[in-house]
Amino acid sequence: MREREPCVYLLANHYLGAIYVGVTSNLIGRVQQHRSGTFDGYTKRYGVKRLVHYEFGETMDAVIMREKQLKNWQRDWKISLIERGNPMWNDLAVGLGLLPLT
Repeated sequence: MREREPCVYLLANHYLGAIYVGVTSNLIGRVQQHRSGTFDGYTKRYGVKRLVHYEFGETMDAVIMREKQLKNWQRDWKISLIERGNPMWNDLAVGLGLLPLT
């Protein structure tokens, strides 16, 4: 994985049923920010830290369009997307080199 690569991602707190859709050019760095609570807002308020899905794109414009599409999806569709590639809702950030959540 390149250091800077456009990406749309989904974080979840499966226990609370919270799902967050975001976009970044530095997936690992952004997940670390969510985990540390750097930013106030939805992910900090609901403890949404588990990376459950991500998609890389060619350009930031492309991933921003995908983010908008996913944000408009029904909740069930997001859950199906996650479970197609990650049926156990594992933290995919571990496979990218981050430590498991505690």
